[in-house]
Amino acid sequence: MNDYLQSIIDRDPAARSKLSVILTYPGVKAVFFYKIANFFSIAKFHLIAKMISQFSRLLTGIEIHPGAKIGKNLF
Repeated sequence: MNDYLQSIIDRDPAARSKLSVILTYPGVKAVFFYKIANFFSIAKFHLIAKMISQFSRLLTGIEIHPGAKIGKNLF
């Protein structure tokens, strides 16, 4: 997650600090919840994973399927 935050700071001139990115960028929150949901999806707790995904969508407006594969440094 640290690499992801740093890549945002490196590419976005409006991003001043990691804290501001965490608090104000909905995509960061969506990826954070995705990582939790993906953990449960891999562990075969699909209902919990989907519930986390839906909660994330409620908060951010962004839904990432718990079974999706997101590679390093794609953002």
